[in-house]
Amino acid sequence: MTTLTRVILARSDWTERMQAHVERADALTAGRRHRASRGETHPVDDFLYTYYSYKPSVLRRWHPGRDVVLDDAADAPQAAWRWYRAEGEGVAADAEAFLTEKAPLVRAIRGILASTLGRAGSYGCFGMHEWAMVYRDRETRHPVPLRLGASATDGVVEAHDLRCTHIDAFRFFNPEAAPLNRFAPTRDTQAQTEQPGCLHAGMDLYKWAVKLGPLVPGEVLLDAFELARDIRELDMRASPYDLTEWGYPPVPVETPAGKAEYITAQRPFTDRAQPIRERLLAVIR
Repeated sequence: MTTLTRVILARSDWTERMQAHVERADALTAGRRHRASRGETHPVDDFLYTYYSYKPSVLRRWHPGRDVVLDDAADAPQAAWRWYRAEGEGVAADAEAFLTEKAPLVRAIRGILASTLGRAGSYGCFGMHEWAMVYRDRETRHPVPLRLGASATDGVVEAHDLRCTHIDAFRFFNPEAAPLNRFAPTRDTQAQTEQPGCLHAGMDLYKWAVKLGPLVPGEVLLDAFELARDIRELDMRASPYDLTEWGYPPVPVETPAGKAEYITAQRPFTDRAQPIRERLLAVIR
């Protein structure tokens, strides 16, 4: 397990790291910010900003992380932020105050992260959650046409063993599709049902990193965001939507070849996600 040691960063070090973080965050959010200024939307990239409701400015804010002191930092922006405290001429995240105020939330996050980290990944869902969301429903969730049409899309759902384990995917199932799912995940059972092969569990690491605020190093937050962005691309390429005009070739999970392609792309996300889970757990243990 990752352990933490107290670190003191010289002014030259933390200013350099903060600037690098801001530049990386700006590069990652450039598309969203450009579209927002023009009133435009994107069916794939905008998901991370609308579903999770975190603005690009959240990603831009650099936290050094728990047990890190910024030396000579009286004028640092962190000095005025909530859940930071002065330490002589330095500034550090006030982990004790944060963990005390956020205790129920932190316990819930810890339970989900720890159980997911210790569980084997499952790779047999083939992204059917997006299909189940439009099952027997003529109103799609995205303003993009269905690749196979409504009737054939329904047929794909009915031909598959639905195995969704993630409450925040399952809760959007069309009511007629929910009984077809092998599992019935709930918010109360999330720690028992979530597993590391799930694309949505991987995307949620971004949410947990934001919620843990000043305890999470900025670099870890941006790693989680990048992972979520890459996962969402596969999520939508494997969906029933036709996104070819947006530059996304489909992963046709309704076919054996598409299923194999999906799993091949899915497994590396688990490998990327688990170290982030370990790091997030380390800051709250």
